[in-house]
Amino acid sequence: MNRKMVFYTTGHILILEAILFMLPLLCSVIYSETSSVIAFAISAGIALGVGLIMSALSYTKNKLIFAKEGFAIVALAWLAVSAVGALPFVIGKFIPSYVDAFFETVSGFTTTGATILSGTQIEAMSKGMLFWRSFTHWIGGMGVLVFLMAILPTDSGRSIHIMRAEVPGPIVGKIVPKIRETAKILYLIYIGLTVIMVGFLLAGKMPLYDSLVHAFGTAGTGGFGIKADSVASYSPYLQWVITAFMLIFGINFNLYFLILIGKFTSAIKSRELWCFGGIVAVSIGAIAINISSIGYSISETIRHSAFQVASIISTSGFATVDMNAWPGFSKTVLLILMFIGSCAGSTAGGLKISRVMLLFKTVKADLRKMLRPRSVNVVKLEGKTVDDATIHSTSVYLITYFIIFLALILIVSIDGFDMETTLSSVTSCLNNVGPAFGKASASFSVFSDFSTLILSFAMLIGRLEIFPILLALSPATWRKK
Repeated sequence: MNRKMVFYTTGHILILEAILFMLPLLCSVIYSETSSVIAFAISAGIALGVGLIMSALSYTKNKLIFAKEGFAIVALAWLAVSAVGALPFVIGKFIPSYVDAFFETVSGFTTTGATILSGTQIEAMSKGMLFWRSFTHWIGGMGVLVFLMAILPTDSGRSIHIMRAEVPGPIVGKIVPKIRETAKILYLIYIGLTVIMVGFLLAGKMPLYDSLVHAFGTAGTGGFGIKADSVASYSPYLQWVITAFMLIFGINFNLYFLILIGKFTSAIKSRELWCFGGIVAVSIGAIAINISSIGYSISETIRHSAFQVASIISTSGFATVDMNAWPGFSKTVLLILMFIGSCAGSTAGGLKISRVMLLFKTVKADLRKMLRPRSVNVVKLEGKTVDDATIHSTSVYLITYFIIFLALILIVSIDGFDMETTLSSVTSCLNNVGPAFGKASASFSVFSDFSTLILSFAMLIGRLEIFPILLALSPATWRKK
């Protein structure tokens, strides 16, 4: 284990966070929010100081990063940015409890969108704090370390191990030969789509500030809002724009790259994309039929069902209605979508559609093998043969996922809430979705500090897809050999 490289990179991440604090600080200056300016200035100073000390004390000429270092760097860096990112809320006294502030920040960076704040508390926050709250979605959406690789020279040719540990999906690779160029392309696409969305929101007469924070939340598929009713008070046009872009950011970014280089046919043939579209269409239709008797007009029924399906499957978490008041069938459909999530290589959470497809294809191949033991059954995904190692790692991931899921339900159930509250809250946090049902439908503040920390841990596990956190906690990872 190259420990110095782990702490050296984490130090650089904190320095980067100190720089990123300047944006909400500037926002606070523009709106003359003195307490927020002070909070961000102090937090930036702490992040910069700790980052410089870590980088200086851990400097090493050995810049090699292998899989073990990649997992450790990702886990430690995400814990560090979350721990420091919570400071402005506490220093500014907008969230007095550090445990709650940590939960809110982890929820932001992991693009979960679960909150411990009530509607009135959200609207009472300063513009700068709300900007930072939503900006954490945008930072965490593509990955804080991918961002670092995109803007800074990469010393090690093995940075692919960092990307594999941070970018979601069963198969992660480079879209161009150099990993830094891959990171740049991904972020340019990310920025471009964000800018386009801001343009559409401004065209619908949404104020610039509102447009920016909602674009951050949509691009990162996070869902932090700035109003008590999320986006319900905005016009139908703006709700449709957000619906469309929640789905756009739930698509594999590699497909956008293929379109940019003129390979539109290859992109449109993606089976994961077609599966994603099919699930969305069927879910919208099923929910629209189920809620048609509630009292909405036809246009409202279609808009609300489309919005909430897009919000849940993309794990964004915005809302136009109180889903908790919907019939049990609709809530069950949404709960299933929480597990599935969107495409691999997107900013969304969940198991990922490609992983679910791979699971079903593996089961199908095994059933054929049982019927015809001598037959050769090859598992293919996107027209390519999937090797046994990938199938094995996917199976291990799913088994580990459900073991952790059951363990989290058991731990959180100590708080004594009903099963709907506990199950939906754990599902929401582990899959980085945001909304929950039952007593947590309005706010996660109902949970004890212990459960709040456990759910924070669940969000980190979900965003980093389990193994970086588990390996970082293993003593074997930190041994020199």
